[in-house]
Amino acid sequence: MNLNGLFRVSAIAATLALGACGGDINISEGDIVDNSVVNNDNSNSGTPVTPTPDDTKPGSVDTALSAQVSTALGQSIEVRELVGRLTDADAVNGVITLTNDTVWALTGAVFIGNDKANSVTLKIEPGTIIFGSAGADYLVISRDSKVEALGTAASPIIFTSYNDVIGNEVQAGQWGGMIILGNAPTTKCPIDGTDCSLQVEGAETGAVFGGVNDADNSGILNYVVVKYAGFEIAPDNELNGITFGGVGSGTEIDYLQVHANADDGVEFFGGSVNAKHLVLTSIQDDSVDWDNGYNGKLQYVYVEHASDGSDANRGIEGDGDGGDGTPFSLPKIANITIIGNGFDTADADSEGVLLRDQTGANIINMLITGPAGMGECLEMDNDATVQGNLADGDITITHSVIACAEAFNFTAPDVDLNIWFGTEQQGNSIIAFADRANVGINSDGTLTAESSLRTSGGNPASLDTYFDTNAFIGAIGADDWRQGWAFGFGGGEVGVVTAASGCPAGTTTIPAVDGTTNTCQLSGRITTNLRLTAGNHYALSEAVFIGGDNTDSATLIVDPGVVVYGSSGADYLVVSRGSKIEANGTATSPITFTSSQHVANGLTAGLANGTAGQWGGMVILGNGKSTKCPQDGTACALQVEGVQEGAVFGGDNDADNSGTLRYVRVMHGGFEVAPDNELNGITFGAVGSGTVVEYLQVHKNADDGVEFFGGAVNAKYLVLTGIQDDSVDWDNGYKGKMQFVLVKHADDNSDANRGIEGDGDGGEGTAFSNPTLANMTIIGNTFDTADTDSEGVLLRDQTNAQLYNFVVTGPAGMGECFESDLSDGDITLEENMDGTSATQLVFQSSVLACAENIKDSGTFDQQTWFLGQAGNSIAADQAAVLNGIFTIDATAPTDVTTLDSFFTPVDFIGAVKDANNDWTANWTVGL
Repeated sequence: MNLNGLFRVSAIAATLALGACGGDINISEGDIVDNSVVNNDNSNSGTPVTPTPDDTKPGSVDTALSAQVSTALGQSIEVRELVGRLTDADAVNGVITLTNDTVWALTGAVFIGNDKANSVTLKIEPGTIIFGSAGADYLVISRDSKVEALGTAASPIIFTSYNDVIGNEVQAGQWGGMIILGNAPTTKCPIDGTDCSLQVEGAETGAVFGGVNDADNSGILNYVVVKYAGFEIAPDNELNGITFGGVGSGTEIDYLQVHANADDGVEFFGGSVNAKHLVLTSIQDDSVDWDNGYNGKLQYVYVEHASDGSDANRGIEGDGDGGDGTPFSLPKIANITIIGNGFDTADADSEGVLLRDQTGANIINMLITGPAGMGECLEMDNDATVQGNLADGDITITHSVIACAEAFNFTAPDVDLNIWFGTEQQGNSIIAFADRANVGINSDGTLTAESSLRTSGGNPASLDTYFDTNAFIGAIGADDWRQGWAFGFGGGEVGVVTAASGCPAGTTTIPAVDGTTNTCQLSGRITTNLRLTAGNHYALSEAVFIGGDNTDSATLIVDPGVVVYGSSGADYLVVSRGSKIEANGTATSPITFTSSQHVANGLTAGLANGTAGQWGGMVILGNGKSTKCPQDGTACALQVEGVQEGAVFGGDNDADNSGTLRYVRVMHGGFEVAPDNELNGITFGAVGSGTVVEYLQVHKNADDGVEFFGGAVNAKYLVLTGIQDDSVDWDNGYKGKMQFVLVKHADDNSDANRGIEGDGDGGEGTAFSNPTLANMTIIGNTFDTADTDSEGVLLRDQTNAQLYNFVVTGPAGMGECFESDLSDGDITLEENMDGTSATQLVFQSSVLACAENIKDSGTFDQQTWFLGQAGNSIAADQAAVLNGIFTIDATAPTDVTTLDSFFTPVDFIGAVKDANNDWTANWTVGL
């Protein structure tokens, strides 16, 4: 199935590939996102037609834009142009409504109401798209008027650029932005009793703010995404993503994102507006900026500078900015994460927090980190107000962590921030390394399951009753509230629905196997981006390919909570070389790939039950290296096992990126097409290290759980339960890294084989497999036949391995814990064990607790070798080392962070420390 003529959407990986500022992003063809309801007839009739104008709506139809957008969407779409000033004369009962069945274009400065006159409420429906075409296109909410932009997590409201809408190249500064003006106080208001009327920066004359009403109400922004805005009209007169001028606390801000803005993300000029759940990504100037006496409150603020290292400045820049008023700015902030980048010029660099003239701030539970090239974490201006506030408590930073190569920037006689932050403020930590692994933070900004930051924060409610109670440091706790609505996190993409059924364009509505849930079918080869939206089930019809082989590449985006199923062994999913899957689930809404039988029997009841081999599985193919690739310089194209001819992998790019698998469960799969030609739960064919794999489970698979054919993909937080063959299998020179891997063979003692089977598997390449694994628990069962039994680790021909912090155990009837297969005279493996090879096989800080701990083959004494490795031991039985899945053995772990920055520091061996640090909780099954 070739999905041509569809709406082009912005499909950026949620692996924090948010580099739209500075470096341009080329938008590829994609699906039509289920953000709204389209009532246009002819939506599937072929050639787009210009819609019949509806003159009862605001603005006027722009026929040229309607034709362009209709062509881009492949259907009839009405674009209405908003121009000039909209007042009560344009309203119905004082309300102007922007509906989600129309795309809205801003032309020039569009004002809602006059200043304190002809006031009106601008109501924006969930899923509505509004765009600007130039820097002069921006939206202004005047004093006494309101905006009611009430989106939803499934249907956020999107403000973006014309280029984004039609699928052209996007970058910061392609349109203006949004300005909200209120009647709240500012330090620049006159203090002689005359009216306050301050001109806001970046807008035409007459856009004024300020007053005496701290509780002023300018409306609601809820689930709103603003992209590619910001425009400097003149030096020091620029448009931010959203400018809040004198906005009062009666205004509600919750779930708001600004992405790739050329100036500040959000800037507060005085006022007291509060906000929760802010996402500020790839901002080219300051992500959060305040001045003029701003005294609002912010909680859950996630800031990340562009991952490509392009333009950035500060996570926070706070000012008071003079004026006749005597108070200084004094906001309160709780739960903020700032992740910098390496941007550095003579004028600006990526930094954490700078507090400047005439500001205070009370901050709790802040995390600042970034790469080694990032600027300072924290700086205080030498302004007398700021320096005095450091001493008298008007500036406080508590229960916070900074981890930058340059922690502070200050000079004597200013307050010594090392002492002030490190010892005088409560609960703070300074981490010497900029490496995030030492902070306990995942690649997407969430905290690792073992991170001490999950519980070491202070209580924000003690700072102000506006704040939610929690105990974590940073913006993201156990619940990743960004997922599904924010751009780069599975949402925020431009789109319009094409089918009343709710199925995305390019899928077909079919009867529901569970009798209730709307079900969409995928089939054939998909060569344009497709998003599987939440609320539907998706059925695979035989082999479904994403993209061609390094051509017609596409991205499959899968929303949190989505269920994808197959009905037979012929139903499987293949992500081709050059294409991607972006499956970003959450702990509370994992993504599930399973069988139709499982879905039909009820997902809740059948999660831990069902039969292996009821459908195929998932295959991801990359351009990484394999020892079976030709060594003569010719192109590599290796046929993957279990899949139809032409599904090939291999190349020379070990950093290749095939997307993201996060909080994904693959269940009841595995199918043997022919003897020795089978489908694994997930097959990784030469997948590169640019791919993100974390929080992944394969449950009840008829063949291997995960198998790595070459490549260098890394993985964290893997759960492999009830696997009937090998839980983890590698060959073809695989050299990735894994940490926190839990293998548990079936509780009913049914089919099982090895926790790990590692191979090199020949080929022309001289290198052999050499992965590094840390913190793995393998729990066997008593399955035993003439051909296979439940075992721990087997290393075979042409493989090496670096194994640390393992627990391998099982009941008395389990097979051996460990074996290196030397029966065929594998010289390379024996040399790696006995030390005669330059590359050592390492197995350290680990415990074996099986009836048969080690199986010798050949003449090499493997038990003596194992016990000679640092920190290894043999325990009596399973009860001596584990309590369920939790480690109780007291073996001191190897500090694996010294091996590679991928690894998270630990103080335990095995996969899961205890119930308080159980990263498997709530999203896995079968445990």
